[in-house]
Amino acid sequence: QVQLVESGGGSVQAGGSLRLSCARSGRIFGGNVMGWYRQSPGKQRELVATINSSGTTNYADSVKERFTISRDNAKNTVYLQMNSLKPEDTAVYYCNIYVLTFPYNNYWGQGTQVTVSS
Repeated sequence: QVQLVESGGGSVQAGGSLRLSCARSGRIFGGNVMGWYRQSPGKQRELVATINSSGTTNYADSVKERFTISRDNAKNTVYLQMNSLKPEDTAVYYCNIYVLTFPYNNYWGQGTQVTVSS
């Protein structure tokens, strides 16, 4: 059974940095895309960044040049380095893995809170 466990959230002042980690347990067969999503109160969950098995990345426009996603395939872990944080980055951040082979499973972590104060 696949499980994702996030860590690294917390509170920081605007301009500060945080690093989120997401460790996967359980086996996955085939290629996959790991990513980070976030959800603020009253808003829909939105994509922050993704990275595939080959290391190709994709970012939301709102976090480009500030956030960096990376993965360590040997440790089954994905990271999100967040710099120059803004109050609007405040949200619960969720780790996700989407498997690119049948049956195309989609897994989520429990979420970690990030709070940025002005």
